[in-house]
Amino acid sequence: MPPRPRAKLTPDNGLPQRPPPAKRAPVLTRETQAIFARFEKEMGLPLLAYWTSSGGSICQNDVMAMSQLLDTCPPGNAVGLFLKSDGGNPEAALRLVHLLRSRFKRIVLYAPFECASAATMVALGANEIHMGATSYLTAVDSSLKHQLSPVDSRNEVVSVSQDEVSRILRLWKEQHVKGNPNPEVYRYLHPLVIGALDRSSSLSIRICQELLSYHMPTGRRAERISRQLNSSYPSHSYPITAREARKLGLTIRDLGARESSLLRELNALYSHMANPILTDYDQENHHNHEICNILEIRDRQIYYQVDKDWHYRKEERRWIATNDKSGWQRVTQKNKRWVPETFYIR
Repeated sequence: MPPRPRAKLTPDNGLPQRPPPAKRAPVLTRETQAIFARFEKEMGLPLLAYWTSSGGSICQNDVMAMSQLLDTCPPGNAVGLFLKSDGGNPEAALRLVHLLRSRFKRIVLYAPFECASAATMVALGANEIHMGATSYLTAVDSSLKHQLSPVDSRNEVVSVSQDEVSRILRLWKEQHVKGNPNPEVYRYLHPLVIGALDRSSSLSIRICQELLSYHMPTGRRAERISRQLNSSYPSHSYPITAREARKLGLTIRDLGARESSLLRELNALYSHMANPILTDYDQENHHNHEICNILEIRDRQIYYQVDKDWHYRKEERRWIATNDKSGWQRVTQKNKRWVPETFYIR
């Protein structure tokens, strides 16, 4: 007797339609760990990776995740740090370097790709920075979104930078405009925003000096580099290549061909893991699964994943998140299998 066909869960039979199962981003720990083993064997240096996608950034929780990653790692003389990031929180960058310095006497930083903004600050804490043809650092000048900042056409607060305000005042002076420029500036920028920018700029310079002091005994040299990174570039995203970084006074080494090849393989695997996976239910509902920040050493990997549904609320004309299961995952080897488990940071 042939098996009875299953009833389809469609509106035709009066039952609610089940949404398709949400697609998941791949976790390629076995493949990435193979590269770690090859790198350490060929370079004779333990490798540590700190990688963020365009959907992630350097944040305070990353410091706790890094601490979790290193809790079974014995202190050592040196570590190779593969860093790729668009930036994030400057204070988190300072805490990350302090954590690494408490474990390792020497940090060799590998930056084959972008190492921007707060990631540049992390690089300042390294004894040497290995850069190649596609490598770049950036300026670290301050910009922020303040509650009293101007708003754009969509009524959203815009980011204001210290450099923009300084240029307005400089142009006013150079063009010999009569009167005090501050009342005109205050028409568009609240005085508290300008005060917050000045404080943020002072903080950025202080953090850069503190990071450089780990390996640069001359305070005057560290102050010069810090001020140049904060105020000498016409754009926050200006790419500081290896050639210019040497002129700045940083210890730059050429990225070797073998190092570059291995790190490009690793970056390709991380990029595959971090590719956003969207599952569409209908025009107003979809699921997003995305791996944003990845931290890894030999025998252990930690990553932050976005795992949530999105619903479009018509009356408010905006998307809202529901069923949010985002969080940190720690992957370790058990019985020759790489097993992820959730851990919490609060």
